Amino acid sequence: MDTQKSTRAVGVGRVLIAVYAVLALAATGRSVFQILEQFSEAPLAYTLSALAAVVYIVATVSLIKRGRASYAVAWATISFELAGVLIVGLLTTLDPQLFPDDTVWSFFGRGYGFIPLILPVLGMVWLARTRPRSDDIAR
Repeated sequence: MDTQKSTRAVGVGRVLIAVYAVLALAATGRSVFQILEQFSEAPLAYTLSALAAVVYIVATVSLIKRGRASYAVAWATISFELAGVLIVGLLTTLDPQLFPDDTVWSFFGRGYGFIPLILPVLGMVWLARTRPRSDDIAR
């Protein structure tokens, strides 16, 4: 089987994966620093940032890998990501004092140029368009 044709990591998919990877690195770096240096100031916010980092890492890897299992994991993580952005975004908008410091998803990802809000929607559209073929092997 030709890997180039069976992978989602071509064209627009490659750009989407690159953005996910950059966001994974940014969220990981931010959360590690916050947890190591400032955890007592806003434990909930920093824990949510760490959770977001894990979600972005898993989403990135599952978008790169091919097969039905990776496709399902990508859907699950991106759906979780969208729910997180919407819930945390709404909570921080309604009650900004709820989180003493911003998370990746605060105010719908405002601190990251709203990319955390837009990215899962684009990811879902892209996943819907790149479903695994019936002859793809689950990995």
